[in-house]
Amino acid sequence: MAKKSESNMKNVAVSRYGWIVLLMSFVFVAIIICIIKIKYVEGSMWRELGRIETVKKDREIRPNRGNIYSDDGRLLATSEPLYGIYIDFMSEGIRPDTLMKYVTPLSEALAKKFPDRSAGQYKKVILDGWDLSRRELAQIERNRKEGSNKKVNIKSRYVRIIRPDINYLDLKELQTFPFLNQRSNRSGMISEEKTMRLKPFGRLAGRTVGSIYKDFSMGGTSGLELKYDSIIKGVPGVRSRQRVQGRWIDVVEVEPQDGWDIKTTLNIEIQDMAEKALYNKLVETRAESGCAIVMEVATGEIKAITNLDRVSEGVYAEGNPNAFSYMSEPGSTFKTVSLMVALEDGVATPQDSIYVGNGLFQYKGRVVKDHDWRKGKDKAYQTVAQGMYSSLNVVIAKMILKGYEGNPTKYVQHIHDLGITKKIEWDVPLKGKEGTAVIRFPNDPSNPWSKTTLPWMSFGYETQIPPIYMLMFYNGIANNGKMIKPFITKAFMKDGSIENEFETEVINPSLCSEQTLKQVQDILRGVVTDGTGKAVNSEFFPIAGKTGTAMIASQGGYSGYFVSFCGYFPADKPQYTCFVGIRRPVGSPSGGLMPGAVFKNIAEGIYTKSLVAQPINAPKDTVNSLIPVVKNGSFKNTEIVLDKLKQKYITPTEKAEWIMANTIDSTSMKIKLLGNTDIKPGVVPNVKGMGARDAIYVLENAGLRVNLQGAGKVKDQSIPAGNKLVKGSTITIQLN
Repeated sequence: MAKKSESNMKNVAVSRYGWIVLLMSFVFVAIIICIIKIKYVEGSMWRELGRIETVKKDREIRPNRGNIYSDDGRLLATSEPLYGIYIDFMSEGIRPDTLMKYVTPLSEALAKKFPDRSAGQYKKVILDGWDLSRRELAQIERNRKEGSNKKVNIKSRYVRIIRPDINYLDLKELQTFPFLNQRSNRSGMISEEKTMRLKPFGRLAGRTVGSIYKDFSMGGTSGLELKYDSIIKGVPGVRSRQRVQGRWIDVVEVEPQDGWDIKTTLNIEIQDMAEKALYNKLVETRAESGCAIVMEVATGEIKAITNLDRVSEGVYAEGNPNAFSYMSEPGSTFKTVSLMVALEDGVATPQDSIYVGNGLFQYKGRVVKDHDWRKGKDKAYQTVAQGMYSSLNVVIAKMILKGYEGNPTKYVQHIHDLGITKKIEWDVPLKGKEGTAVIRFPNDPSNPWSKTTLPWMSFGYETQIPPIYMLMFYNGIANNGKMIKPFITKAFMKDGSIENEFETEVINPSLCSEQTLKQVQDILRGVVTDGTGKAVNSEFFPIAGKTGTAMIASQGGYSGYFVSFCGYFPADKPQYTCFVGIRRPVGSPSGGLMPGAVFKNIAEGIYTKSLVAQPINAPKDTVNSLIPVVKNGSFKNTEIVLDKLKQKYITPTEKAEWIMANTIDSTSMKIKLLGNTDIKPGVVPNVKGMGARDAIYVLENAGLRVNLQGAGKVKDQSIPAGNKLVKGSTITIQLN
């Protein structure tokens, strides 16, 4: 009986074990089936879900926009990274006790570094952000308990702590502050990188260099920035944010390609001379606008180009591309074109005499008038050369009528053959007809000739020629008859190496015969020595050129004048050609006294700067100590420079971020650095004596908009230091 019972228990145990094995087999088979199903049947779905949970959406990596350089490699435009500073108060690593412990010292450090807020205001921003995150978390929990799917608008994940965007050095310093010196998941600090387009020389050549949209992805808005946007903007990269071991990290999937750099032909010194000379004359004459272009004769490189429009009474700024967009009648500068055509075709010689009388010539019901006809003086006969010297319309009109009255097409065709109407692609973006020369033929049905078109065209009316074309033509005269295209873009560069270099483009290898060229050159020199361009004559070197005065067509009539001067220097060995145009000046219009004066200032400035004196061997000065000139500005940066120069100095008695350095201790020969007590919250800072960068930083940090004029140190500021600060106001600082 006992044996039977023992046998039954054994059978039961075996049976149970069998069921367990069978069950485990089913489980094993089910697991295998699930693995196969997940991997091969539902695999793509689960992988996508996993990617969504662990990888955030791809984000663009902005490439570095290419720099724009002057002819000697100095920066005209570059990009500077800036950072917006935020705190994510929802960050899981933030510890409330740590935050409360350090909120006061953190607020004090922020107020000292960024004084647009007080320590109390910074503390309130931080604590308000923390309280907001707790309320939002509580609302999320209530919704969960209530089974509500209502989404909570989370605002505490992105609370801006510092108002202005800061640079990289300030960011690194910020990361040493109390509480923020922890890992980002514990401090919650987020630094959002942005990019600002910086122009080290301020508004210099601003219209030509151009500008970009605040949103970098939209690219350039004007000038070279727009013209070559596709080249200098680069190609964005791609990155994703992945969760690895509980931490989010950035993973670069596609590296960005930085934009190419542009090397221009612009010369900083010549550009500065041109802008100042033109600006001063526009203010003096209260003109509507003006332009000035300086071109290197042999190469076609534009060394300076400035376009100024009146913003308000006595204030001018870069606006329209006037050098290309003045689609108006050029006036008497065009007489040189007529002269060259007539001389080359044998229609006239410089010695031919033409009857002028009192300066009035009636033709086909209209009267050609000389500029001095009101004097009533009988000038009798004048030679062609004398007619050019004195800019007599009657002489030029009669000369052209003599040769082409019966065949005006020959005259116009010869002008076209010169190349001054050739369609040219320029370095700046233009619209419509801008940047083209319009000289119509007699048989043009869209714009038919009148009976008087030929004589009026001969002295610069009935045509549309922008300044850039007149500059190109006169440069051809200076360049021994070879007319070349003016250009601004010298090369495209990548990582300092030239990728594509632009060379001189010849428009017309020979404008005319050597004999005609010499005659034209002599006459242009005579205009300056004995004619309407006498005011341009220089005692230092010879100048050749031609004045121009044209009435401006407006609404079927004429309103105001466009006065100009175009020429080259030195006349015996031309190095530069220059065009200056002034639109609607107040007073008696004069191509010699108005634009001619600007031309002379630019020419003499270039000539003086290019004088090379032989170095003189001199013994070392052991008596006088050479002490560097120190600008007012950042104490930290001043210390670094003076230490590098091993220059002794006396530090401020009180700790100061900004200093004034305008005295020298006569005994120790040390530079005294004094704290700038005029920089404090609530009042307009004193930036006189600072460089442009420090001045802009201080003023913008205070909440002001800055309008910069000139170069050098700040000489004057439109809102006096110490005035009550009104944030958002515009302040103009004049540098000299």
